[in-house]
Amino acid sequence: MKQYLGALALAATMMSIGAPAAAQLLIGQTAGFTGPVAAGVKENTDGAKLYIDSINAQGGVHGQQIQLVSTDDQFDPALSAENAKTLIVEKRVLAMFLGRGTPHAQALLPLLTEHRVPMIAPSTGAMALHKPVHPYVFNVRATYQREAERMIRHLSLVSVDRIAVLQVDDSFGADAVQGAVAGFEAIGKNPAMLAKFDRSQPDFSQLAPQVAKSGAQAVLFIGSAGAVAEGTMALRKAGSMAQVVTLSNNASSGFIRAMGDYGRGTIVSQVFPYERSIASPLVKEALELARARKLDGVSPAMMEGFAAAKVLVEGLRRAGPNPTRERLVAALNGINHYDVGGMDISYSTTDHTGLDFADLSIIGPDGKFRR
Repeated sequence: MKQYLGALALAATMMSIGAPAAAQLLIGQTAGFTGPVAAGVKENTDGAKLYIDSINAQGGVHGQQIQLVSTDDQFDPALSAENAKTLIVEKRVLAMFLGRGTPHAQALLPLLTEHRVPMIAPSTGAMALHKPVHPYVFNVRATYQREAERMIRHLSLVSVDRIAVLQVDDSFGADAVQGAVAGFEAIGKNPAMLAKFDRSQPDFSQLAPQVAKSGAQAVLFIGSAGAVAEGTMALRKAGSMAQVVTLSNNASSGFIRAMGDYGRGTIVSQVFPYERSIASPLVKEALELARARKLDGVSPAMMEGFAAAKVLVEGLRRAGPNPTRERLVAALNGINHYDVGGMDISYSTTDHTGLDFADLSIIGPDGKFRR
């Protein structure tokens, strides 16, 4: 059944793309365009397309158009692997790009190694993709562990000492919580409560009353947008008014919509500069392209996709007019202090970390992120 669903999703996506005959640089993407992370995935991809489309409009890279072949894995790691295999083996894409999810990215690793294909800018801050260095994984954004540690330190600085942590029970949750633990160790505190919830069917009916009983002043939610929204609602119904904080995987307009009336005051970590600040060259460039297309602006999730696309395009440029997977990997490893817009990125065979920027934002009464 999963194989059938994967093939069906891939076929439907291929038909919807309507690949232009002139496209020559095929880049593969498998991500949850439907399911609990769909809003964020769409914004990531819209941000990437904003830059890719601008490059194609200028003639492409070495005269070749970039075609992003996007497939829907419904946020299922098994479908991620099935989609990627089709893209890599049958479609012969040069690289995989901007997938979403930690277990989903990990499901692709054997394929990357077997076929020597790079994966550029996975939309996850999993430390497992940073250390040890994987020869075919090129990260762009900062790690979840850095975000979580900074969040705990920040709360302590504003005299919030009783902090509960609710983490999704998967590799993403297990990874990010290590940063939270480091944060607690740094401030000499223990979590008021530490508990897990199921990724596919989160249930907060028991956890929310426990959080309320713990007297937690804040709750760090490590999970998808839908889970955090559901968990926040359960907390309020249980009588807890704890400050809700979460990581950058939820830094999207879709997350704000999912939170609804419970969104105001929620703290969300960010891994790119403020999306409305023209003081950042990266943001200024994205905003100019967005306004040229009559868009109101860009979201944090769009900024992640935009920066990812800049790294992808730079790699393709350096790979030359006849790029292969091997040449693209070599080109990426040769990037040294490439300025993506006020932030520089470097890779080598021993370092595929990418950027290390981390900041905090809060959802304001206008339903927008503020810093």
